Amino acid sequence: MTPRRQQILSTAADLFAARGFHGVSMGDIGAAVGVSGPALYKHFAGKEDILGQCLLHASDQLLAGARELLSDGGARSAVGQPSPDGADAPLVALIARHADFALDNPALIVIQEREWGALGAETRTQVRKHQLAYIDVWTDALRPLRPDLAATEARAAVQAAFGLLNSTPHSARIGRATMRDLLTSMARSALLPRDR
Repeated sequence: MTPRRQQILSTAADLFAARGFHGVSMGDIGAAVGVSGPALYKHFAGKEDILGQCLLHASDQLLAGARELLSDGGARSAVGQPSPDGADAPLVALIARHADFALDNPALIVIQEREWGALGAETRTQVRKHQLAYIDVWTDALRPLRPDLAATEARAAVQAAFGLLNSTPHSARIGRATMRDLLTSMARSALLPRDR
């Protein structure tokens, strides 16, 4: 993605989160990035396309990052020292990475939650495909640690953990490092067996 496209998406996400999708015009986005509204059409088909690309890019980042993290020992290097037996290192790494993403991208979390209905059907299908694959990565990391959970329960637990981690835009601000520690600790407690 070009830096200009990324700038447009980041700026638009902030505007959509602050004012809502319908409260933002192409002119507003253009003015915020220093171009005319019509100049945005060189990069995107329209406002709905910008929203869709915001959410698709976020889903792509999460999925690609999770896959990279878990390939060839990535989980170990991402979080420093794993637990003594290392069995939970992949899940701990996923939790830490998602917490960082949520803390660094609150606007994307807000528009994912609030503006889903403004997406076209095709874009919703694309975003949902990536989200389901992301859930699968997490579920595959959780299942060996929680044989007490059926596959459907493990998926539900993962999605509940996402709700916790994605609560950052609505959480009391206590400083990024403290909030990250709190979120990761709570997510680990929610997902991992009690004896870990």
